Amino acid sequence: MEPSARGLNLKLRIGNLSSCFNLTKLGTARLLNSKESQSTSASKSVCQIRTYSAPVAGAVPASKQKYVPTSGTYPKGFLASGTHVGVKPTNAQFPDLALLVSVVPCSGAAVFTKNKFQAAPVTVSRQVLEQRSGEDIRAIIINSGCANAVTGKGGLEDASAMGHAVDDCLSSSASTTRKGGSDLSSTLVMSTGVIGQRLPISKILSTVPTAYSTLASAHTDWLSAARAICTTDTFPKLLSRTFTLPSAPQISYSLAGMTKGAGMIHPNMATLLGMLFTDAPIAARILKPLLTHAVDRSFNAISVDGDTSTNDTLAILANGAAGGNAITSLDSPDGQALTGIVTEFSQQLSQLVVRDGEGATKFVRVRVVNSPSFADAKKVASTIARSPLVKTALYGKDANWGRILCAVGYAGDLNPGAVVPEKTSVTFVPADGSEALQLLVKGEPEVVDEKRAGKILEEEDLEILVDLGGGDGGEGREEASYWFCDFSHEYVTINGDYRT
Repeated sequence: MEPSARGLNLKLRIGNLSSCFNLTKLGTARLLNSKESQSTSASKSVCQIRTYSAPVAGAVPASKQKYVPTSGTYPKGFLASGTHVGVKPTNAQFPDLALLVSVVPCSGAAVFTKNKFQAAPVTVSRQVLEQRSGEDIRAIIINSGCANAVTGKGGLEDASAMGHAVDDCLSSSASTTRKGGSDLSSTLVMSTGVIGQRLPISKILSTVPTAYSTLASAHTDWLSAARAICTTDTFPKLLSRTFTLPSAPQISYSLAGMTKGAGMIHPNMATLLGMLFTDAPIAARILKPLLTHAVDRSFNAISVDGDTSTNDTLAILANGAAGGNAITSLDSPDGQALTGIVTEFSQQLSQLVVRDGEGATKFVRVRVVNSPSFADAKKVASTIARSPLVKTALYGKDANWGRILCAVGYAGDLNPGAVVPEKTSVTFVPADGSEALQLLVKGEPEVVDEKRAGKILEEEDLEILVDLGGGDGGEGREEASYWFCDFSHEYVTINGDYRT
């Protein structure tokens, strides 16, 4: 929700009880109970003053500032910018057009949403990668404020025009032709925002040269780009790190990533929007399997609300600017090391999305262990993470383990014997490292210390451990994790008023 939407009064009436939600600019939520209204009539209004999670005037909430980096180490040869267009008329000042460019051609790959209503940028970016066989990619352009989804032929033309506008700014790629001499774009396109509306394409295209001319490599430039892709996010999500590879320990490589998302998050391929950039030399043909492996264990293992976006895209670009021998196999020592690095980094980046879940007060990891297969473990974890009853119980600080067990029991498409009730255990693992609280042990309920359970649930972070006991055969040792947040009143407030 755009900050300018604050100040709107929402009135909800249930029976004789009227609640007035006043969205103020204070950035705080206060419940005002009027003794006078209680003493006079049940039909008198009880006013709740609530606010959206979105930052006021671009400010990051104090509780989220620790997730915003103050410095970074970014890959060689990549430049970034964040520019104001005003895609949404209500946005008068904040950057909403991000541009990331490599000074040399890159290997590229992406994974996309499996939603059948795929947005125009998804179609266009997929075509760019297919036509170029994942080679000679130069840039990614992203707008926020409008998803350019379900916009027909015109939407496809708009997305294509955005890519070509960047190509025109790249003197070396504007005239590049491959595969039969046809002009090919070298730019991937992403959009995020409201579905079903056309882009103000003229405003965007006229701003692309400015976005290109302000490209730079400083931390502030990367952070500006990360801010430009935000919608209801309360903070920009940006990470960077350095790493080495076995074949060249003397070379320091860099990996940077940014993502956006706070709602409509239960990916079935990647995330809402995300980009990874590295100066390591990675062959195009192994980028897709590298990314897929990482995504299955990170962006495809997070959930805020169970919805899969029309625009979900996660892309990776590798320009090799740091030097060294090209990595051509994921089975090589370099390939195996790189797989672990990219997977761990993707997990850290994707978890920032959960940290910023719309209205969220909890960050929860559900870990399913001793499963007959990774697929079964992930399905069980996903089912728990999607459960509205589990999520609302966590918000209410209620150790209602029955809801967790119920979700385990209805998890679908499991292999026979994956879940055996009398072998299943459920445990709360506190984030502070104190002793775990067992709720269910091999199908038998424990006498739960409700006071201690409540104290554990007072904390922001929690792990739910589900032990399947090896399944029917008792030999399963696979595990999977999912990261999710709770459901609060504020989630309903944000999404009930998203377009206004």
